[in-house]
Amino acid sequence: MGVMSPAADSPDFRSPERDEPRLPADDPALRGEPLDLDALALHWHATASRSPMTSEEMQGADHKAQLMGTPGRWLMEQAGAATAAAALGLLATTGRMGKGPVLLLAGPGNNGGDGCVAARYLARTGLRVVVVLVSGEPRPGTPDAARNWDALAAVPGAERIHAAQPRDLQMLGQGVEKAAVVVDALLGTGVRGELREPVRSAVELALRARSAGVPVLAVDTPTALDLTSGDPSDPVVRADATITFHRPKVGLRTRNGRALAGRVLVAPIGIPVDADRG
Repeated sequence: MGVMSPAADSPDFRSPERDEPRLPADDPALRGEPLDLDALALHWHATASRSPMTSEEMQGADHKAQLMGTPGRWLMEQAGAATAAAALGLLATTGRMGKGPVLLLAGPGNNGGDGCVAARYLARTGLRVVVVLVSGEPRPGTPDAARNWDALAAVPGAERIHAAQPRDLQMLGQGVEKAAVVVDALLGTGVRGELREPVRSAVELALRARSAGVPVLAVDTPTALDLTSGDPSDPVVRADATITFHRPKVGLRTRNGRALAGRVLVAPIGIPVDADRG
């Protein structure tokens, strides 16, 4: 059971030519049997060895990459493929492969879009994936995220649920201990302060799952740990592992960051060198 490459059948997916090798969506090492977290860390060692960056620097590099011609949907495809590999790695490391469905909590922005891409990859390995859109709106609020949410409707093994109210998350919390892993794709960079509903209830659901022994994977950062300061929101996800992208993040190396992020993996997503001189 492994990550399948969706290059041929992802909606409108085309990989631009890139000098950077072994990007997640096209990486043969991420197919076949899953790599555990140790093997993934070794595989992405070069990316993790880059100098750390702040949330603002990451947003700037992402924006400049798109201005230079790298499509945002392509960056999201790479991030989602890396997230799927990390989820499989956490399942392999904890021995929970096949113990239940993957419960993926997707926020209304691009972090949730990364999660939707990951769900597509995971479902195509044969896993059952339950994707919960945690938002007052019925679709994600960014074009790339909405596109990947819509694409899940045609993917066997992927179930979509819309959770607009705290009571929706409370109902999902009944039996959450049956999940094999929880993926926190709620909020990414640039979030500060107290969380609002329904995201707050989704964070509490992730905390409840972890207290019941279900491992948690955070996408980019645990919701909502600031990637610059390392300051946590109230409440904040406590993850067993975190997959972040392009370069390590300053906030994940603070005392709070280390305590809340768990094992940190840093995956390449193809941001060009000229978009980020750090």
